[in-house]
Amino acid sequence: MGSRIFLLLFIIPLAETWFLIKVGGFIGAVPTIALVVLTAVVGTTVARRQGLTTIRRIQMAQVEGRLPAVEMVEGVMLLLAGVLLMTPGFFTDAIGFSMLFPKLRGRLAKRSIDSLATARPDLEQPVVIEGNYKRRR
Repeated sequence: MGSRIFLLLFIIPLAETWFLIKVGGFIGAVPTIALVVLTAVVGTTVARRQGLTTIRRIQMAQVEGRLPAVEMVEGVMLLLAGVLLMTPGFFTDAIGFSMLFPKLRGRLAKRSIDSLATARPDLEQPVVIEGNYKRRR
């Protein structure tokens, strides 16, 4: 697991740098930098708005008395999308922008929750221990 993370942390910046150099050679350095800044600004603005909407959905789920599991996973995905959009590069921007589509994000969140529930069947049936207690001072 650690070696996979190391490879990702090594390969992704190399691929981003290579692609930025190729795009810069094709359209020029200034337009490439402007494009990277534009994707960061637009992406983080959209992620912020969707994050605020997700916070409202979490609050509504709590008011309704249900567990906001999907909304919380979506919130983490939006946070990750914002980080990826702030990272300079086109590959990370593509992944970050893909997480900004609500339907895709919702499906991924539901799938991750379903896979967690399948992997841990004990999470479906909580153990409740009833009893009384007294506080001793």
